[in-house]
Amino acid sequence: MAAEPWNRVNIAFPGAVSCVRVHFSSTTDERLKALLMENEMVLKLFRSEILQTEVRTLYKMLYVLNNSSRGNKTFKGLKQVEQCINRLKSMKLDDALQELKDLCPNRIQRGLSVTAGVCDVPSQPMLEWLCLKVLGAGRLMSCTLNRCSKAFTLSKQQLKWEEFIVLNMVIISMLSRLWVVFHGILVSLSALYQQLLPLLGEVSDAHPMPFLRDFSLPADMAQFLGPSDARLLLRKRAHGRQATNLQQQQQQQQRREEPPAKVNNRREKRNVREDLGVAIERGVSRESDMKPFLKVLRGFTEETRKADMKQTFKRQVKEATTFTEMVTHLEEMVPWCRSQKMVKEKRLLTFLLLRCRRMKCLEASGFNVQRKLRPFRQKACWASSPHKSEPRAGRPSAGMRWRARLRSRFQSMRSRFESSTRKTGVKNKRTRGQRKRAELAVSGPSGDERTKRSKCLVTPQTPGWDSHDDIDDIFASVGL
Repeated sequence: MAAEPWNRVNIAFPGAVSCVRVHFSSTTDERLKALLMENEMVLKLFRSEILQTEVRTLYKMLYVLNNSSRGNKTFKGLKQVEQCINRLKSMKLDDALQELKDLCPNRIQRGLSVTAGVCDVPSQPMLEWLCLKVLGAGRLMSCTLNRCSKAFTLSKQQLKWEEFIVLNMVIISMLSRLWVVFHGILVSLSALYQQLLPLLGEVSDAHPMPFLRDFSLPADMAQFLGPSDARLLLRKRAHGRQATNLQQQQQQQQRREEPPAKVNNRREKRNVREDLGVAIERGVSRESDMKPFLKVLRGFTEETRKADMKQTFKRQVKEATTFTEMVTHLEEMVPWCRSQKMVKEKRLLTFLLLRCRRMKCLEASGFNVQRKLRPFRQKACWASSPHKSEPRAGRPSAGMRWRARLRSRFQSMRSRFESSTRKTGVKNKRTRGQRKRAELAVSGPSGDERTKRSKCLVTPQTPGWDSHDDIDDIFASVGL
């Protein structure tokens, strides 16, 4: 496949002249006009803002997910789509089509050439080179569509598993828009190739300068793509005059079908009004309307059914002996909560289901997880009707027990330190008091001290004072 000339990124440009002068007639004018129309359509799709926006979105998404989702299959599918887009850019097909547009005469030049009988048109090597470019781009577009479909399927599968819902929704919408744009480009390239072949035949008859010697151009794009990808070309929408004629036919059919339908509807409405009037005149009382009572009864029945379902689930959870049984019961309960629009219960049970699946894997690997089963039962019963506070595990964790033991140890050490400090302070106070009394007994008190002592002795004792307080006051007056 690599040896095929259309499969090269850079196809060698022909060294012959780009334009030749041929006999120009009204038939050649029509062919050039159709060719320029299809060429303009392909250029418009290539340069559309929608395609550029989606490609930039793809690049930014791949840049963000490069590290976190490198092993994901959907990410690999997006990388393949990116490779196809990069190869399409490397082909520089838009530059080749722009050059074709510049080589072909415009409307005024075609009108003058019809009168003159001759005109300059692209040469045979130039047209064959463009045909190779278009064939390679068509095969690349079919490959890109297949890659988009594959990535779409993978993302849809992840969405079905409820994994990365928002991200997969963005990827699916982006791939859908890319598929539509690339499909339009493929269809336009097929139409452009069909318009290139007649002009190539006319130019080769006038000035034969073959550029392709070992490769023959196919009759159409469907033959080149093969039966598997040719079905993509069958979905071409009508445009131009065909679309206008089709719209006119549809409008005529609608006009033919609408009047009888309107008459019948009016008659039916008229009959309904008459019947309603008769029913009201017959005296249908409002007291016979049982809708409010039925609504209350229906609500009571639904509440009873919900309560019974919750009780059944709680009983099953309490009887579960393994995490496999827990996962089975939770998988039955989560869809039921979703169908009953119990948002909070569904969210809590879904989170608990993920945790139970992890414990189920550990249990299947041979680990003993029976200690974790009781807290999971309590949380499952609470999650089915979360009106009270969340239950806590009965046995504290090892970290909590270690913190409590460390706190009690620090408190005991602090109490010991405070008691020892208090005892040391009392001893020091008593030692200083005894030393001061000995000094007073040897030297005797001074004049000021005698005056203070006499005042203290003269001051009468207040009833209720203790003797220890008197001694402390005496030593405080002395300065001890």
